[in-house]
Amino acid sequence: MNQLDALRQWTTVVADTGDFKQLAISRPQDATTNPSLILKAVQKPEYRPLLDEAVSKHAGKPLDEVIDRLLVRFGTEILSIIPGRVSTEVDARLSFDTAATVARGERIVALYRAEGIDTEKRLLIKVASTWEGIEAARALERQGIRTNLTLLFSFAQAVACGAAGVQLISPFVGRIYDWYKKSAGAQWDEAANAGANDPGVKSVRQIFEYYKQHGIKTEVMGASFRNVGQIRALAGCDLLTISPELLAELAASNEPLAHALDASAAPTADMQKVSYDEAGFRFALNEDAMATEKLAEGIRAFAADAVKLEKLMQESGK
Repeated sequence: MNQLDALRQWTTVVADTGDFKQLAISRPQDATTNPSLILKAVQKPEYRPLLDEAVSKHAGKPLDEVIDRLLVRFGTEILSIIPGRVSTEVDARLSFDTAATVARGERIVALYRAEGIDTEKRLLIKVASTWEGIEAARALERQGIRTNLTLLFSFAQAVACGAAGVQLISPFVGRIYDWYKKSAGAQWDEAANAGANDPGVKSVRQIFEYYKQHGIKTEVMGASFRNVGQIRALAGCDLLTISPELLAELAASNEPLAHALDASAAPTADMQKVSYDEAGFRFALNEDAMATEKLAEGIRAFAADAVKLEKLMQESGK
């Protein structure tokens, strides 16, 4: 049994890609996309026609609507290949606007439903884990619209997401690792901070054990991996969303894989239940320099890629 098949025993494997033609190879249950992945895909010759088609078919409509239609086109193609759910992201430029995030999420759902997709079972709306984003997710969940809270770097964000009753969170393992490695500079010891000691892995483990200890139903999906060691150290997490390159690396290895996270096992620490109001959440996030910086950086990067996607569409329509 290769490591990818071994991982499937305990964890739902999710592909993190806009390149849906690769999905038949890795056979994931679910798939996630984001603006950066879609931008990367449409710059390839085999996917550029999807962008051109969206622009020509919906000429005259607002650019933000055309982008959503392109995202849904990619999502429906993905859903024709995988058996599970696809995550489609709300424009990161709305990360601090609850009402606008709700409205955009509702529109994306309506577009999927028009394609005959059972959105309650097969779609997750991705929203940034700001206070406003979490409140938007709370409102969407009340309508039966399932959400995936992304750009999550801190325990405080995870606590607030659990309290809001979101379907799933995506803690960014690799970006947490990146921050601590950069912060340490020449003092960074790669071997000492690998596997279970990786700061991104430790963050996900803390969240996973807190949720299980307190009966929080929100699913935990580790994301943004830099190496297969991080994935192995989280075997047993509810879900892991993995790039095609790392999926291939796991499939190529026949080394034994340990069950690292076990929801039925006793927690490593007794964690008291925590709750935040808005002021408490903002202060807790502010106290975490890594999470504050990476959240802001992530929103800026996704917003920049949304602008680049808009420019490609404008050039296509000329």
